[in-house]
Amino acid sequence: MTTKQGAAIRDILVILDRGDEQRSAKIAADLARQAGAHLTGLAVALEPFIPTYTIAAAVPADFLATAREQSYTDAKEALARFDTIGQQAGVAVESRLGESVSGDGFAAVVRNAILADVAVVGQHNPDKPEPLREALIEALLFQAGVPTLIAPYAGSEDFDTDVAVVAWNGSPAAGRSVRAAMPLLSMAKEVVVVIVDEGRPIAGEPGADIGAYLARHDLAVTVRTIDNYPGGSGEAILSFAADARASWLVMGGYGHSRLREFLLGGATRHILANATLPVLMSH
Repeated sequence: MTTKQGAAIRDILVILDRGDEQRSAKIAADLARQAGAHLTGLAVALEPFIPTYTIAAAVPADFLATAREQSYTDAKEALARFDTIGQQAGVAVESRLGESVSGDGFAAVVRNAILADVAVVGQHNPDKPEPLREALIEALLFQAGVPTLIAPYAGSEDFDTDVAVVAWNGSPAAGRSVRAAMPLLSMAKEVVVVIVDEGRPIAGEPGADIGAYLARHDLAVTVRTIDNYPGGSGEAILSFAADARASWLVMGGYGHSRLREFLLGGATRHILANATLPVLMSH
């Protein structure tokens, strides 16, 4: 499957996990295969982070050296697994190792992401947590400004493009997310725009503008307005996506600076924590 004329994904960056599963790399490789894109795997070696308020005594230098060496070993092992995944998927891959030190804002990640068409990163897995995962996602969205596909830690290891759900609230941020998603949306067989009724007055027909925009891009689009849930719009969106058998979800990366300060607050946090399908976000 390839994207329609006028849309192109040619460079994909995936942030490699330390674990053996490498689910995000497999999803990225499947996307690269479908899009005919080059795939870069970035393994990040993290300098040990020891909060100063947790200890009274200095951390032994040999401990820090050992931890740093282990971080590099983990990164190199992740790169070896990534090369195998690329070979199995039959896609062109490039392996990179970046170093991140405390307070640098994931400069290596940002540097490698700014020219990617899409970045792929794994969702936070509470059972197998990756270091500073939320901060890393923040760096991709807010510092690199790259559309970021968040791969769920459970479920399929393929990227099925067929049915896309677009979470729409008519905001500029939502508009930017849709424009950023167009190369991927062009690969979908069906696009469903979902609007959560939060009780605010809306001029005209809800979703008529986004429906017309997507239709002019030759997409098969349906617009649905749904009731809000007691648990919030994030829960409502994920429930709708499950009922619609959605393959993936598009939504804006709303916020000022940090993920926990998103303008949609709980809705975004709920989706990031509970999504069982890939979520494409942008800011």
